[in-house]
Amino acid sequence: MATTFCYSTTYLVTTVCYIIFFACSLFLFPLTEAVDFKIDSFDAGDTSIRYSGDAAVSAGAVELTNTKIPHPYRVGQAIYVNPVPIWDQHSRKLTDFTTHFTFIIDAYTAPSYAHGLCFFLAPVSFQIPPNSGGGFLGLFNTTYIDSPQNQMIVVEFDTYSNKEWDPPKGFEHVGININSVSSANYTFWDASLHSGDPGDAWVSYNSTTQMLNLRWSYGAGNDSDTDTSQLSYQVDLREVLPDQAIVGFSATTGGSNGARAILQKWEFNSTLQIKDTSKEYWKLAVGLTVPLSVLVVAAACVILWKRQRQPTKELEAVALTSLNDDLERGAGPKRFSYSDLVTATNNFSKDRKLGEGGFGCVYKGYLSREGIVVAIKKISQDSRQGKKEYITEVKIISSLRHRNLVRLIGWCHDQTQFLLVYEFLPNGSLDSHLFTQKSTIIQWSVRYKIATGLASALLYLHEEWEQCVVHRDIKSSNIMLDSGFNAKLGDFGLARVMDHELGPQTTELAGTLGYLAPECVTTGKASKESDVYSFGVVALEIACGRKVVDSVNPNSDLGLVRWVWDLLEKGVLLSGVDQKLNTVFDAKQVECLMMVGLWCAHPDHSLRPSIRQAIQVLKFEAAFPNLPMKMPVSVCFAPLDDPEVSSGAASLTYTSIDLIR
Repeated sequence: MATTFCYSTTYLVTTVCYIIFFACSLFLFPLTEAVDFKIDSFDAGDTSIRYSGDAAVSAGAVELTNTKIPHPYRVGQAIYVNPVPIWDQHSRKLTDFTTHFTFIIDAYTAPSYAHGLCFFLAPVSFQIPPNSGGGFLGLFNTTYIDSPQNQMIVVEFDTYSNKEWDPPKGFEHVGININSVSSANYTFWDASLHSGDPGDAWVSYNSTTQMLNLRWSYGAGNDSDTDTSQLSYQVDLREVLPDQAIVGFSATTGGSNGARAILQKWEFNSTLQIKDTSKEYWKLAVGLTVPLSVLVVAAACVILWKRQRQPTKELEAVALTSLNDDLERGAGPKRFSYSDLVTATNNFSKDRKLGEGGFGCVYKGYLSREGIVVAIKKISQDSRQGKKEYITEVKIISSLRHRNLVRLIGWCHDQTQFLLVYEFLPNGSLDSHLFTQKSTIIQWSVRYKIATGLASALLYLHEEWEQCVVHRDIKSSNIMLDSGFNAKLGDFGLARVMDHELGPQTTELAGTLGYLAPECVTTGKASKESDVYSFGVVALEIACGRKVVDSVNPNSDLGLVRWVWDLLEKGVLLSGVDQKLNTVFDAKQVECLMMVGLWCAHPDHSLRPSIRQAIQVLKFEAAFPNLPMKMPVSVCFAPLDDPEVSSGAASLTYTSIDLIR
């Protein structure tokens, strides 16, 4: 043991010294490079461009908006992933930049040209704001219409006049916007004259005159072209933008769909290269190196000595070692250092907290090297179940790939800290939109898309992956929504993996009251059928806008499932639809979702559909289920001679009325 201790200490000391020397040497190198790129044809595999919302590469161009998607208020964005230096905090020097792009706005079969396309500069942490479709151009919303907090420069080709903030007379326009959805300078522009025609735009900034210049043309695309217009505005970028910014494009459609917005080519060049040549930084680095090295090495020795004296947590250590080996062999999620995540969350500050659960807190963070905003889940240190959940989640979700599953970007653990890094989903969880009065009401077409997206995720888990994954905690708070309100199922801490041919598996009782299938409570066995039950409950919540655990009728103690089944018995099923929709919904889809919800939440697990059968009905590829008009009452109990059931579970006896309120 003494030999191991000395070797570990020597290795750690050497490593720490190298790290300190490397950190100090960073003062001699450029901190931020100038940006220069040219893209004549876009490639979906090019990681230098980040596509968000509906944006997608097609035939070498970026379809920012596509009117073939039958949903209103769509948003699409394409952003260069590396930050662009705008000004130097020490010298206050500004950059010069130029950009040239070729674009098409095509209204072909659309009833209007809504809503437009824009080039923008914004803080590196920028994400598509919630409810930013239509005239907000994917950059603003009702909360951030006009505010210095926006920190944004926008060049907009606006194809629809919004009376609240656009120029008068109801004409489309080209404008330069500063921190606002309203244009600081603009000129009128008739988009219909060039529908489907390629246009070229040049945007430049002169740091000496502080003039932002815009020039655009159709046809030949050069100075000799007679159809050329221009616009300019004087602005000090230091007063608007942070020292580094992202550059990109955003486009939206409106309530009656809208036009296609296509980006064909893009080139960008900036001149500012920020270097730190201050002698004071070098002196500070040298002065701190020796004492800092001594302190760190001494602390490391104390920590190692204490760890040698602590009893080994063998099972946990073996699990974590296996986890490291499995993940670091593949090209999946990345392992982050704890210091990376401390920096990303501003030391897990309260203003970054997104939410809190039984196993810890979730924070919003920004990974500067990757140039992305993320959600970071920090497991509570006093939660042993949380550590078990962490190991389970990383092992399972790191291997899954589906558009309706939350993507795990990375992970971090040492002896005391356990963290998970997910993609950041700006529209939060489904329950926050269904049950919170202050949130934006989700329209029916979007709700139906969320339900079918969740079903698609469940089909992948149950039947399409190499093994069957039983989630065990499907509920509206675990369904996240991206910028386009697409469903993303997350939180796999309670999930279990089993072979496809196996039946229900005995586990410890886990799940959430109301979403938990009645047979799980009495037998402790999780199965695909119990997941389907939870899906059925969520489907009813989506249709009715009511929580499963709340009393739906103040004059009775009926819960959601029983209440909806009573509506079916009375022949007034559609009266249960969410009143916040104000009768604006597709009656056939509402009936379909409520019938499928009841079918999936059937008290008898043997009479529930598979998730594939449920999807066929939701797609109207199969007939509605033939449900009894009155909710079935079956007795669920655990046989006392079942050796697979714990004594605690075996002592429970419930009827379906007790479990399904």
